[in-house]
Amino acid sequence: MKNRKKTDTIVIHCSDSGAFQDIGAEEIRHWHTMENGWEDIGYHFVIRRDGSVELGREIEAIGAHAYGLNRYSIGICMVGGRGIDGKPQDNFSDKQYLSLAILIRGLNSKYPGIRSVIGHGDVRGCDKTCPNFSVTEFLAKEGISV
Repeated sequence: MKNRKKTDTIVIHCSDSGAFQDIGAEEIRHWHTMENGWEDIGYHFVIRRDGSVELGREIEAIGAHAYGLNRYSIGICMVGGRGIDGKPQDNFSDKQYLSLAILIRGLNSKYPGIRSVIGHGDVRGCDKTCPNFSVTEFLAKEGISV
């Protein structure tokens, strides 16, 4: 794995799984390595339905989660994001949101060069709604500034 030269962005994703699916880093790693043929899981962190935070790809390794930003970003995946009807849905638990806020604050302290926290759908050229909630509104509600 190549080392990242600097970290200036956090990108929030969803796993595009149902609220009833309790998956974590190992299941997503399997999808990414076995089904996509990638070297490892694309995300650095996975936040499970119960709010537990699991490590994915090594934090200093370049991710595989946001085309054009991987070299400079940290990828966080929230488990969920798909409704029963198969459409995008903000179905994340309060515990997941709490863990996301704590994780972002911690990463801001560890990487003072972070200048933005965005959703995957905010990445230029991305046509997804991921993570299926407004990251800007979430940050404002939590009083997190970057």
